[in-house]
Amino acid sequence: MASNATTDRSEALATWHRDGAVILERFFDAAEIAPVRADCDTLFAGRGSRGDAIDRKPAGGIGAFDAAQFLNQEQLPFAASPAINLIGLHPRLIAFAKAALGVDRVHLYQCDAWAKYTGEADYDQPFHCDFANHTLTVPGDSAAERTINLMIYVTDVSDDLGAIHYVAAPDAAPIVGEEHAALPHTPTEAGELQRALKVRERSGAAPAGSIFAYGIDVYHRGTNLTRPGGHRYTITASYKAAGNDMVNRAAWPLYFTRPWKNLIHVASPEQLACIGIPLPGDRFWTPSTIARTQARWPGWDMTPYRAAIGLAA
Repeated sequence: MASNATTDRSEALATWHRDGAVILERFFDAAEIAPVRADCDTLFAGRGSRGDAIDRKPAGGIGAFDAAQFLNQEQLPFAASPAINLIGLHPRLIAFAKAALGVDRVHLYQCDAWAKYTGEADYDQPFHCDFANHTLTVPGDSAAERTINLMIYVTDVSDDLGAIHYVAAPDAAPIVGEEHAALPHTPTEAGELQRALKVRERSGAAPAGSIFAYGIDVYHRGTNLTRPGGHRYTITASYKAAGNDMVNRAAWPLYFTRPWKNLIHVASPEQLACIGIPLPGDRFWTPSTIARTQARWPGWDMTPYRAAIGLAA
């Protein structure tokens, strides 16, 4: 099984534009990822069966979706330290998303932490694209109208720990055609397409700190955890160009009861702009809106916002 792994940013961007997916090995070093792993241990403490692998497929069959596959997901903001709350908004991650989409401003529209455990579910899935639940249309033709999903590996993710498998866009095109609006078509066609894609699949296995970057129209699938007692942690950060209203997943204000102070009190203005909070100097900020916002978030250092309109600290 082939993979596309690189540590060079320019090479990674070229691969992502060509194939729709790329692995950036050790994007984060051990010191950066260790506290995030500790936070995941806290978030998911006591969860997971850690038993023998489950496989409900008939011999040689294709995987299926199962609600149990999506257990143990937590959404930003997390009830943990700044390490996990800011990893999906890391400046290098934002810079890569901007470069991939070819824009000056991006918005984070999804950020989840996900734990999987051997024996908790049969994680083997059919090949699918993610755009069905990210947009009511399809990804646009230009890079700026597309999105980039960045799956951060908090632990090592090997094939026996359920590495994502995917088909590079040039390999998928002869199978699904140029339009490839969705899978499946008819059950018979779906089976044929699934088997043809599986022949060309690549593994997304990579060590902790790596990133699997992929577009929402790339065919991919979850695979089963087979290592006895195994588990894996990942965090997915999805970015779109600011102003692309056709793409959305999480409406951040909807989750107002979550611990937003864990993020807002520690994030930079650029990081906050990625979740829709205007930058210092934006016309939204007036003495009134700053005062009211400060009252809502008393622990937020709003000095840059005050300074930008000439208010004393």
